[in-house]
Amino acid sequence: MDSPSSTTRIAARSSVIDSFRSCALSGMRIDKEELRRRLSIPEYLRHAMRNAVKRKNVDEAVTEALVIVDRHDVVEPELPVVVFVNSRSGGRHGPELKERLQQLMAEEQVFDLSEVKPHEFVRYGLGCLEKLADLGDSCAKETRQKIRVVVAGGDGTVGWVLGSLGELNKLGREPVPPVAIIPLGTGNDLARSFGWGGSFPFNWKSAVKRTLLRATSGPICRLDSWHVVIQMPVGVVVDPPHSLKPADECALDEGLQIEGDLPEKVVSYEGVFYNYFSLGMDAQVAYGFHHLRNEKPYLAQGPITNKLIYSGYTCTQGWFLTPCISDPSLRGLKNILRLHVKKVNCSEWEHIPVPTSVRAIVALNLHNYASGRNPWGNLSPEYLEKRGFVEAHADDGLLEIFGLKQGWHASFVMVELISAKHIAQAAAIRLEIRGGEWKDAYMQMDGEPWKQPMNTDYSTFVEIKRVPFQSLMINGEKLSGI
Repeated sequence: MDSPSSTTRIAARSSVIDSFRSCALSGMRIDKEELRRRLSIPEYLRHAMRNAVKRKNVDEAVTEALVIVDRHDVVEPELPVVVFVNSRSGGRHGPELKERLQQLMAEEQVFDLSEVKPHEFVRYGLGCLEKLADLGDSCAKETRQKIRVVVAGGDGTVGWVLGSLGELNKLGREPVPPVAIIPLGTGNDLARSFGWGGSFPFNWKSAVKRTLLRATSGPICRLDSWHVVIQMPVGVVVDPPHSLKPADECALDEGLQIEGDLPEKVVSYEGVFYNYFSLGMDAQVAYGFHHLRNEKPYLAQGPITNKLIYSGYTCTQGWFLTPCISDPSLRGLKNILRLHVKKVNCSEWEHIPVPTSVRAIVALNLHNYASGRNPWGNLSPEYLEKRGFVEAHADDGLLEIFGLKQGWHASFVMVELISAKHIAQAAAIRLEIRGGEWKDAYMQMDGEPWKQPMNTDYSTFVEIKRVPFQSLMINGEKLSGI
């Protein structure tokens, strides 16, 4: 495996340029049979992995593989790849893409996420290879060492797979397979950040071959991920997104003294994000759009349609009309929020005042946000030094925290005429939220929004810290050995 680069530079990409670039690359002839040979996992291992996942039993699959196969004549794999497809992403392209992938490689190496969950593959599929390797099967050992993963889906799907693969770190089951991306979502910011483009190419049938080839040979980059704990008084009813799960014990960092009274009992949720966490009006608009689309699914016809409807829906919200509306839920976050951060190489929490005009706060890991925008901006060395910032990277252990003031300000930021309101860079973040006139706050993680009820007597806390293990991503932009 290529050694991961120490620093991953992130560059925002135009989806139009990406489309033309992918068209040019995919125009190069790639022999289908040669590609299949390079990607294939030996048949007996493919069947053993499939059976282990299907039955959720590693021992049975391993026993069958040992009995029925003469492994002396088996050729070790060259560049083994497995693909996870979210067949519900990409409009009509999802099912067609799944069929195309199964034509280009062995059917058992393509997993539909509606049928096989990534944690099942990690536990049973990779577990099967590991057990065979422990029993002396050199082919299984070589496959486990070399295997790479391709995810066909949006950012949420990629994060789901990365989270499942991350469990290998906790269990000491190395190496962790690196991940390439076929972008099928609306924003595709993770795909943009690692050179896989911002949209599904028009000539996708030939482009898929090129993507698979790049996935086998692209260099490896590192990606930070961030652990979120949300703690609230017992009795608060919240409908969390898929990225948040109930947590039994999630104590907050005791290095920061909590102001006010603490409830006797609390309830906690935890999750992981890779791109951003946000609080405020942008999350409120996303929440409204999410429910509008669920109520009227015929509106969701593809990425372009989604963006047009989202833009129109945004214009109907108080995001643009704050001066004309007295609703307290449309005022600045300073009324409900206290922000503390730990800065780079610093162990102490520091209180950061929330600017009066800010109505949305975003903690960003990548430069790509909201379909390839770069709200943090390309800051000069002089400005970085003046503010005590460092150049931002996806693997630097820091989040960039910025604010959006209102819809007009956000619009200028999104078209990159101006930068967002720079607030801080942080290695850890603590948000304390308490209601007054406000009954609800709105939050989102990597595009999954939810409504967070607030208590007038006790605070709700959000704590964000870096996961100690980094994810491995394949860079699709630098074509090595092709």
